[in-house]
Amino acid sequence: MPDSSADLLGPCGPVSRPTLDAVGAAVTRVLGEGADLGDGQREAVLGALVDDCLAVLPPAAGKTAVYAVTGMVLGGPTVVVSPTLSLHRDQVAHLVDAGVRAEVLNSTVSRDGVLRRFSAGEIEVLVTSPEQLAREDVLDALAAGSPTLLAVDEAHCVCDWGPDFRPDYLGLAVARRRLGRPRVLALTATASVPARAEILELLGVPDACVVVRDPDRPHIHLTAHLVHDEEAKWERVVDEVAGLEGAGIVYVTTRAHTTLVRDRLREAGVAAEAYDGGMKAGERARVQDAFMGGEVPVVVATSAFGMGIDKPDVRWVVHGDTPTSIDAYHQEIGRAGRDGQPARAVLFHRPQDLARPRLFASGRDPGRGALTTVLTAVCRHPDGVAQDELAEPAGVSKAGLARAVPALVALGAVSRLPGRRLAPGDVIACDDVGDLAERGAALIARRREREQSKVELVRRYAEATGCRRRTLLEALGEPRDEPCGSCDHCDAGHPGDPGNREGAQHGDPTPGEAVRHGQWGQGTVTTVAEESVVVLFDEGGYRTLSLPVVREKQLLAPA
Repeated sequence: MPDSSADLLGPCGPVSRPTLDAVGAAVTRVLGEGADLGDGQREAVLGALVDDCLAVLPPAAGKTAVYAVTGMVLGGPTVVVSPTLSLHRDQVAHLVDAGVRAEVLNSTVSRDGVLRRFSAGEIEVLVTSPEQLAREDVLDALAAGSPTLLAVDEAHCVCDWGPDFRPDYLGLAVARRRLGRPRVLALTATASVPARAEILELLGVPDACVVVRDPDRPHIHLTAHLVHDEEAKWERVVDEVAGLEGAGIVYVTTRAHTTLVRDRLREAGVAAEAYDGGMKAGERARVQDAFMGGEVPVVVATSAFGMGIDKPDVRWVVHGDTPTSIDAYHQEIGRAGRDGQPARAVLFHRPQDLARPRLFASGRDPGRGALTTVLTAVCRHPDGVAQDELAEPAGVSKAGLARAVPALVALGAVSRLPGRRLAPGDVIACDDVGDLAERGAALIARRREREQSKVELVRRYAEATGCRRRTLLEALGEPRDEPCGSCDHCDAGHPGDPGNREGAQHGDPTPGEAVRHGQWGQGTVTTVAEESVVVLFDEGGYRTLSLPVVREKQLLAPA
């Protein structure tokens, strides 16, 4: 209960009247006289003023205003971690237009001058990248400026990109400690329940408050097609895109597929460009500018395209490859229809597309003993040791060790050096590595479970037999009772109402019900189909169980 001095019970706890007054003043400064925070913005600000906070807000919800207002009320400078140079530029431009003293710190500017101004208190909001926060000199200079807020924009990148190709995202928890432990405000448009837990764990604030606004985008019509032959899939993708009107994006998972589909679209008379993260910066900028300006109606891209793309008139998004997570899929389709007008999202699902992420989510990971061996060896080499040299003594494969390193980095047990070398991290006690090894093994196991959950959620959505939007929202932790009326299954008259399933029996689990399993413990039922039930377990992630077996052996008891 709030105490007597509190005037409002916010999402993370009581907020006092002076704090509310300060919020109002900051809003006026950032948004203008008479303006107010919108739905979700206010809850995110109030949450972050009380505790570390993860805010899952719809696209174009005004996340820049959220961290700007929060930082002003907290009373010190704000450091914002943002993934792309284009986002850096756009966010700072909006802040400067609002009269906020904001600057960029990235590879395009002179670092020394920016750091000097930040240390001197001349910068209110500094927008930078995780790679900059991996530099010792940068951290020292920023710490001198005593930041009170660390905002992580597009926070899903922490778990989606950190373990693979942007490893410095995994160092943000360490960077925060070096900065004096400022308040954490993580912001994203999409995060399923497993993703939320992973983001907060990797940021080092596992108990942070979570604010979620309804992720539904009812104006986007949802369709998925099941195909088994790859050549047939590409033919259908091209036919689909050729029949669509307006601007759109085709998402694929590899660079080779971007050029393959682009070339086939051009052969079909569709003006298209390819985009992937491996292109030179100038070429990426050319393609993006042409798309934003309406000169090129179609871009075939990997997931590198679209973050920060606020083009309101994108009428459709087509996925030629099955995405690697439901979060990525929801994020990418959200780039359609930002003007609120009808839009379409079409997925071509080839079950074999999930083979790679399924393979990644299987196999043997190092346990406590192996990690103890690794950490002991790292401690013997304070100047760094080649990562690959540690695998054989620890009794694990090089691939297995590579999967384990992100967890050790996130814990601060090791730090990465150029040339795939590891050095002792800032929290390791080299005379007792057992505790860190145990925590690392547990973190790796939880990530394994979440990776398996991601694959399962994508598969369930793509192969759903009932209302597709209901399946999507359930995967995002937002159960729905009614069919949407705006997806392929609802169009065909097969919404699959969970309340009236054919063959349903008295005592069957129901969506949203809290249950307990003998092996996996406490969980919440998310989806019930004719032959299966999906449960999100607190510790074991998503699991799909045979409904007949659940009935026969009474595997799920009400919690």
